[in-house]
Amino acid sequence: MNILIVEDDDRTAALLMELLATSAHEVAWVPSGEKALARLKTDPFDLVVLDVMLPGRDGYSICAEIRTFSATRVLMLSARGAPEDRVDGLRMGADDYLGKPFHAQELLARIEALSRRGPAVDGVSSPTVVRVRGLVLDSKGRTVQIDGRAVPLTGAEFDILRTLVERAGHVVSRERLMALARGSEFSAFDRAIDVHISNIRKKLGDSPRTPRWIRTVRGVGYQVPLPGESS
Repeated sequence: MNILIVEDDDRTAALLMELLATSAHEVAWVPSGEKALARLKTDPFDLVVLDVMLPGRDGYSICAEIRTFSATRVLMLSARGAPEDRVDGLRMGADDYLGKPFHAQELLARIEALSRRGPAVDGVSSPTVVRVRGLVLDSKGRTVQIDGRAVPLTGAEFDILRTLVERAGHVVSRERLMALARGSEFSAFDRAIDVHISNIRKKLGDSPRTPRWIRTVRGVGYQVPLPGESS
């Protein structure tokens, strides 16, 4: 992957660059959020490793602005590792959130999971384009439209929605949904999937009380209803 590190601490940045470079990633580094925004508008990156505690604007606001023009995957790093901090990061559009200090192998594992773009479903290849009522999901182009309107999703949000759409009519557990969508059997933390679902619903214009697209099956998981099914 081509990775942009956004970190104001020189020593931490150097360690991250060495770790990722030795794992065959291409790495660039900027010390501030503003410089990261400028680079992302001119250079293509597969992933941004974004520190939260930055000089000037913090990582949360930088992540939110990234989401106004780019679907590049974002992995946030922060010494603020409380559940509410992680939820804030995901609500700003991050694909994953890792607290500091972290183990090098865990960071690499999460980056590997983020690099996977939708594995085959239970060993069976999925169709490139899936349609459910007015929703059209294109796996190859990684685009989503509703009634002809483009819906901008982050990488994690797209993978989660695709997992649900490809199983329309079936309930997918929270644990299975995270594993399938992220290509890994580990989950970031208990509320991560719920925050992603909330973000997807907002972008789809969906209501959790009268859902058109994503139904909550309490205590089990989530489901995209088939045409004609009651919400």
